[in-house]
Amino acid sequence: MRVITGSARGRRLVSAEGMDVRPTTDKVKESLFSIIQFELEGRNVLDLFAGSGQLGIEAISRGAERAVFVDSSKKSVEIIKQNISLVHFEKESSVVFSDAFSYLALAKEKFDIVILDPPYHKQLCDKAFALLPAVLKETSVVICETQSDEALPEKVASLEIDREYKYSSVKLTVYRKPEKTEVE
Repeated sequence: MRVITGSARGRRLVSAEGMDVRPTTDKVKESLFSIIQFELEGRNVLDLFAGSGQLGIEAISRGAERAVFVDSSKKSVEIIKQNISLVHFEKESSVVFSDAFSYLALAKEKFDIVILDPPYHKQLCDKAFALLPAVLKETSVVICETQSDEALPEKVASLEIDREYKYSSVKLTVYRKPEKTEVE
């Protein structure tokens, strides 16, 4: 696992081992950041279900101003901190040891980009979506990585599915505020 591009390009990251671990592949990660490449510069990113922190780290490497990493596993939090240190992003990062739902219920901060990569087939995106409005800005983008056969709601707060991208067994669902169309 490595940082694909940006200021930390090529740096190797640590990942947890075990049956419950499913790091985002380089192909899916590259696609995710291609989708939001022009929306990252100077933005505030929330990496929910952060795992190793690779998605938030990639966002900072590509120009995000700051990332908050949230995970409920003590081991994952340790790995996230280790990875942040490896790429020297301590100033741009905050790591929170909490389940995503408690964090969302108590968060005071608003985010431009929210990335959710929860364990598959546990309806955790749906549960998080109910709490997301409190942390979204008017122009936020939400991206959820799921198994390709998982169904997600059409709307999250004022956001709607903009597009879905499938990569073998993985799906990225992108939510954005719908563009207003003029009535003729």
